[in-house]
Amino acid sequence: MIFTKNKIKTLTGAQLIIETLKDLGVSTVFGYPGGVVLDIYDGLYNEKTITHILTRHEQSAVHAAEGYARETGKCGVVIVTSGPGATNTVSGIVNAYLDGYPLVVLTGQVSADLIGKDAFQEADICNIVKSCTKKTFQISSAKDIQETLYEAFRIANSGKKGPVVVDLIKDIFKQEAEICEYKNPNITPEYHQPDVSGLIKAIQRSEKPLIVAGGGVNHSGGEYELCRFATKHHIPVVSTMMGLGSFPQINALYLGMIGIFGDISANKAISEADLVISLGARFNDRITCRDELKGKLFQIDINSKEISRIIPTDSYIVGDIKDILANTQFNKSFDCWAKTAEKLKALNKEQKRTTNLMHSYEVLKEIEDFTKSKSITFTSEVGQHQLWAVRNLKFNRDRKILVSGGSGTMGFGFPAAIGASVANPAKTVVCITGDGSFQMGLHELATCKDYGLNVKIMILNNGYLGMV
Repeated sequence: MIFTKNKIKTLTGAQLIIETLKDLGVSTVFGYPGGVVLDIYDGLYNEKTITHILTRHEQSAVHAAEGYARETGKCGVVIVTSGPGATNTVSGIVNAYLDGYPLVVLTGQVSADLIGKDAFQEADICNIVKSCTKKTFQISSAKDIQETLYEAFRIANSGKKGPVVVDLIKDIFKQEAEICEYKNPNITPEYHQPDVSGLIKAIQRSEKPLIVAGGGVNHSGGEYELCRFATKHHIPVVSTMMGLGSFPQINALYLGMIGIFGDISANKAISEADLVISLGARFNDRITCRDELKGKLFQIDINSKEISRIIPTDSYIVGDIKDILANTQFNKSFDCWAKTAEKLKALNKEQKRTTNLMHSYEVLKEIEDFTKSKSITFTSEVGQHQLWAVRNLKFNRDRKILVSGGSGTMGFGFPAAIGASVANPAKTVVCITGDGSFQMGLHELATCKDYGLNVKIMILNNGYLGMV
């Protein structure tokens, strides 16, 4: 990355980190202090433009930062100390990596003369998280702080977004370096308009196209473009769990969620369609058998690694979903197929009680009836309650649910709700959780109390780990 630099003044490394975060537009960080990073915390104590949210565990700090990123579209920022402080972040980093949300995690590291000597609270965090981050950096000189942080934010926010770890060797906090004024630093990647002719040809040949809306639609901010595209051409839509809310579920074209926990109508539509247009979906083992998609899958994804190897080169586009949908123009409508596909909803089985006791799905339906006219961010932990939530609540662009998809992390939902509430204090956040998952993060009740957060917690206590 090339910068135009004007040197301003000399600061310590700790001060330089804070000033660089401010230059990058960071207003909120999540974290937990420790001895190695106290110089940063001393600086944050008197800092008025950056709010530090003290969680009760480092894993919760990362999940909260991801919830913040999902709610705002900005990069979540975490600060933790060395050793166990850093290693406690790993589950949260894996979660953000698999689901594709931008984080910059700043970890403390022991002084340079102790590295590799099994020093107190030393951990080689860069190698530990190498497989679950977009990139790792270790800063050993204060003069590298600004450029490294700018690069970390650029990488976290480019392509398929994700976490970047920046390991800070203790020595740099007291070192002095010249702060530079960066003239219009470009932390967004260069954009090239992709060729959509292959997609148009595939749709023109098709008689029964189907759109699979994955998490990539939400990542791109393409909810409006998806709705416009599908309704204009009368193309039915199904979603993955991560794609819930990307298309209004009250729309007649919506057939439900696919996968082993999905709706019969949605899975049947996959079988009957002659063209399956995948928008940012991974098609993992929880969704469908890939053989079912042979010869009819067209993939659109910003991450080339997610493209299936079973499809030819003219059946995928690597690019931004929002822009691709906005620039795909053709004249064809699928009214007859849309009406046929809508009839598949009759195949869905009605949920019924198996005992005289109130069932969990009824609890979720009551929550839905009570809140259906409200703009709410729901979050969910992982377990049976998660499935009841996604099956019985209705979502759209303004009424969404934050779930742990690729990692299936128990303990994600509650701190994610905290992050979402910090991001948007005026909006009600509702965490749907179970007695198993909630116990993995209940210490964060203190965080809610400290900051007066508008988080409602609904615990569905069935007394055991039902999903297991």
